[in-house]
Amino acid sequence: MSRIVYDSARGRMCPDCHKVAAHCVCARIRAQSVPEGDGVVRVRREVRSGKELTTASGIPLVADDLRKLAKEWKKKCGSGGKAKDGVIEIQGDHRDFVVADLENRGYRVKLAGG
Repeated sequence: MSRIVYDSARGRMCPDCHKVAAHCVCARIRAQSVPEGDGVVRVRREVRSGKELTTASGIPLVADDLRKLAKEWKKKCGSGGKAKDGVIEIQGDHRDFVVADLENRGYRVKLAGG
């Protein structure tokens, strides 16, 4: 079954809801959904390209709230980072701060990895 993704009269079409892309709500609904998990936030230290990185995954927040939390952590840690695909990455080894902050917010936290 073929799906129309572009119509010369209306422009780009959503392949899921078949509406004009400007009026599509599919992407907003997916962005607002909270990721499923086991209820445990995992904080780990990783080394990428020889540099330390603290990651926190499994936080049950929507994408916008995850970005706000990442921004708050970056400011408090004085380092860079990002929130992408449900994972917050903070440059440097800030596991102690991240675990303490998450526990203060009421999450169950586990240290994972090395």
